Amino acid sequence: MTKTTLNVLFKKMQKDDKKEVLEFHVQGNELPNTQELVGLAGSIVILNVEESNAGTFNAEFVSVQKDSKKTTLKFNIKGDSDDKVIKLYPHAGRSVTLFMEPSQMSVDDFYEEDDHEGFEYKIDKDGTANVSPNQMTLDELDQEESEVQDETDKKEDDHDDPFADVNLSDDDSLE
Repeated sequence: MTKTTLNVLFKKMQKDDKKEVLEFHVQGNELPNTQELVGLAGSIVILNVEESNAGTFNAEFVSVQKDSKKTTLKFNIKGDSDDKVIKLYPHAGRSVTLFMEPSQMSVDDFYEEDDHEGFEYKIDKDGTANVSPNQMTLDELDQEESEVQDETDKKEDDHDDPFADVNLSDDDSLE
C-alpha cells in the first residue's frame, strides 16, 4: 500500500501512562482505500498530520469502526514520541489532512521496552540502524579481554611461590 491521504476531523487525544490515543473521524460514507485501511488495522503505520510540525511518527493502527454517519480511526502512540505529540495538541478538534502509510515495524517491536542492556542506537526512516561512533567494536572488546587475561595470568605467575614476597633476616626465627 502506498501513502494514503485522508481529510479527517481530529476528534480527540487522550493520554494514559504509556501511550497517547489519537482518534480521527472521516465524515460521510466515502472512504478511499477502505479495504487497504481495514487490512492495516492492528499493524504499525507511519502517520503525519500535515498542518502540524510534528513530522512523521510510528503509531499502532488500533481499529477502524464504521457506522452510518462516520468512520472512526484509532491510533496509539508510545510515550517516547512526546516531543512530536505536543505539536499535535493545537490541531485536536479541527479538520486536518492525515497521511498514513504502512511501517515495516512489528507491533512487538513497537511496544518493546527501551530499557535494555546493550548499546545505544537509532533507527532511521529507511530501517537502517546507526550506532555512536564511540561505540566499541567486537575486535576492540576481544583485544581488551585478551589484555585483561594476560595481566591476570602474569599476576598468578608471580604468586606461584607463597614465600616469594617474604624476606627473612638472620634475626627472624621460626621458633
